[in-house]
Amino acid sequence: MLVVDDEATICEAVAARLRAEGFDVVTASDGPAAVAVCEASSPDVLVLDVMLPGFDGLEVCRRVQASRPVPVLMLTARADETDMLIGLGVGADDYLSKPFSMRVLVARVHALLRRADRAHETAPAEPGGLAVGDLEVDLVERRVRRGADEIHLTRTEFDLLAYFASRPRAAIAREALLAEVWGWGDGAGSRTVDSHVKALRRKLGGDLIRTVHGVGYALDVQR
Repeated sequence: MLVVDDEATICEAVAARLRAEGFDVVTASDGPAAVAVCEASSPDVLVLDVMLPGFDGLEVCRRVQASRPVPVLMLTARADETDMLIGLGVGADDYLSKPFSMRVLVARVHALLRRADRAHETAPAEPGGLAVGDLEVDLVERRVRRGADEIHLTRTEFDLLAYFASRPRAAIAREALLAEVWGWGDGAGSRTVDSHVKALRRKLGGDLIRTVHGVGYALDVQR
């Protein structure tokens, strides 16, 4: 596991807590070093601060994901939703604002690992996909088309859309999405769901995912 933060106190505290959980942890304090360590050590999870010297965490995430998909938990001192959407757009799987609880961080890391394991274990043995209206979701190649257009999604966006597409028109609670897509059992973090849905709407069109007030969302496609 790689922890990247230019604040030495935070970096070492996070690394120490994760080592106490049984993880092998390496650290970096700037953007170029983070990319170099990723290339050398191939971590299973990346805990990545947004504000870094050299180049920022968003660029680190973009470069790392272009080379090899890695679950990424981004850390930031800024809570602006635009920053969150940008982070999710370059391939981050989750977002945690400073100051944060170490217990929450550890829980999020474990959830990312469970998701990665589950995706590997449940990958279809035969070619298959989901077709809902003009939306096609290829579960093997993890590709999405809407009409004639291919839509490029991050790993989490794809997992979320695939879950919606497997239950077209059904109203799905945010808590259910957090449990099934993110693997969180406490029901906290509805903002994460909302941000990913907004990112999907930007890529797929605003007419596809309907807000079900007081509940969550539904894939709203024509019969």
